[in-house]
Amino acid sequence: MIGVDMTEEQLAVARKFLPAQMKRFGFDRPNVDFRHGVIEDLESVGIADESVDVVISNCVINLSPDKPRVFSEILRALKPGGEMYIADVFCDRRLPTELMNDQTLVGECLAGAMYIEDFRRLLAGLGGPDYRVMARNPIILDDAEIEAKLGLAQFFSVTFRAFKLPTLEDRCEDYGQIAEYLGTIPDEPHSFRLDDHHLFETGRPVPVCGNTASMLSETRLAPHFRVTGNRRRHFGLFPCSPTTAPTTKSTSGTSCC
Repeated sequence: MIGVDMTEEQLAVARKFLPAQMKRFGFDRPNVDFRHGVIEDLESVGIADESVDVVISNCVINLSPDKPRVFSEILRALKPGGEMYIADVFCDRRLPTELMNDQTLVGECLAGAMYIEDFRRLLAGLGGPDYRVMARNPIILDDAEIEAKLGLAQFFSVTFRAFKLPTLEDRCEDYGQIAEYLGTIPDEPHSFRLDDHHLFETGRPVPVCGNTASMLSETRLAPHFRVTGNRRRHFGLFPCSPTTAPTTKSTSGTSCC
């Protein structure tokens, strides 16, 4: 695991607790490497092309001044079939420049919130036409001054996953494929949730769209699924629309945890 942070003080805290964590989990040597750098330039900290299995980020990318570069770097670093699993703050509209530059809103992780449709377009333009939402929770603004500045803009904490797969299409297409979860993922013996509208029960064959079939058969999930069928015959669009996303209690403040 490689941990990247632009702040030396944060890295110092991480390194301080490394011995205690090694002892807790029974490691004789660390399996974590902390590096000082910016997420807009992962190459500068020695992360090579197609060298990473999974990229995880929690409420960080909204603070970046160059989000297209961040996602481009993530996709560059991911191996084919690799995954980004990210939680961050998103907005239901584009914020005006004066709000994006408001230091109070920046500190509250609101000014940098991407308009969700701009995020979708950005990811599609970089070769990621199908991302999957895991959870989507409204952020309740409990500060009258902040609420007055933002007006009717709505903010959400969204957790999503996206895979680096050349076979993904921008719509869910039907190829008559079937997926069956084998129950072999650790701590997930009875079912596995791919996203907010795909819960696979162990041993139950389920019709899936072509994109879902690729996600289950061409990634690290492949050993845990039996996917039958191929793309030789097409049956039109697949009825693969999200249901209500799993949510927790409405989030107060701006944390996406």
